[in-house]
Amino acid sequence: MDTVEDKGLEERAKAEDEEEPLEIDEPKEESEEELVEEAATVKEIEGEAGEEEAEAVEGAEVEAKEEVEALAPEEEAEEIEEKEKRKKAPEEEEIVEERIYTIPLRRAWIAPRKKRAPRAVRIVKGFVQRHMKIETGVKGEEEEEEGRLVISNEVNEKLWSRGIEKPPRNIRIRAVKNKEGVVTLYLAEGD
Repeated sequence: MDTVEDKGLEERAKAEDEEEPLEIDEPKEESEEELVEEAATVKEIEGEAGEEEAEAVEGAEVEAKEEVEALAPEEEAEEIEEKEKRKKAPEEEEIVEERIYTIPLRRAWIAPRKKRAPRAVRIVKGFVQRHMKIETGVKGEEEEEEGRLVISNEVNEKLWSRGIEKPPRNIRIRAVKNKEGVVTLYLAEGD
């Protein structure tokens, strides 16, 4: 650190280290009761709230509490049912066709280094479209998708596991086609 500029940089770094970080208050969640109470106190402070309004506010508070207590158990039950449906949904799909493929990705290595993993993804999509007979077409003026291809997160992570420059040379997948024509790709068991 011979130069004057370097010494100035050192001084700035020390000054920044000594500064205290700003504290950010996170917004706190308030219940309906607290919001109603705040509104009532604000009106009283401003002098706008009369006795009748205060009674109406208190009545509204009681009604709001009763509604929340009445709705809470029903809403919780609905949320629990929805969560159970989401968990069961993948298992309950009617599987029309299921196949296991080993897809060679050697052509991805022909591409420039920084384009190999994206090309590997395109190769996987093209292979599955050909072999599972996924047809996407335009009928008339309306664009209608007859089939869809969904790549699971685990397959994507496997393709990108060694980065953009070094995708795997081949990959084993399990292709599952449901009754709607949606093909989902999963890693074959053992991979």
